[in-house]
Parts: sequence; C-alpha cells; structure tokens
Amino acid sequence: MERWEHGDIEDEHWKRMKEKGVQKMILRKRTVEHPFGTIKRWMNQGYLLLKGLRKVKGEFGFSVIAYNMKRAIRIKGVRALVQAL
Repeated sequence: MERWEHGDIEDEHWKRMKEKGVQKMILRKRTVEHPFGTIKRWMNQGYLLLKGLRKVKGEFGFSVIAYNMKRAIRIKGVRALVQAL
C-alpha cells in the first residue's frame, strides 16, 4: 500500500473540514453559489463560448452586469435608476 507524499496535508485538511469546514461550506453555498446558478438559469448561460481566461472573464462579466441591472430594475424600478443616473 502506498501513501501520497502529501497525504499528511490532506489528512489535516479533512480534520479541519470535520471541525468547522462543513458550516463554512453551507454558508458559502447560500451566499455565493446562488447568483451563479441564477445567472446560468436566467440567461441560459450553461457554458461559456470563448476560451482563455481573459476572454472568459469578459464574457462572464457581461452576464454579471446584465444580472445586476435586472436585479436593480426589479428592486428600485426604472424611474429610480434613471433619476440616479
């Protein structure tokens, strides 16, 4: 039986996860993952069309801007946003 050379690091990681990592992951799922799922569903953004980190950042950035604008319109309304500009 062989053990990975960095197995002790992995063991420490799983020990920390058992102690307090599960609660952090639950909180992260609630706060961070929701907008990404919403963007994918609302805007039919199942996968990205471009390749390369710079291009993907640009493509996803447009999706995030559109998502934020939709939310702002729903929360504040068009008139309030036009007046703010």
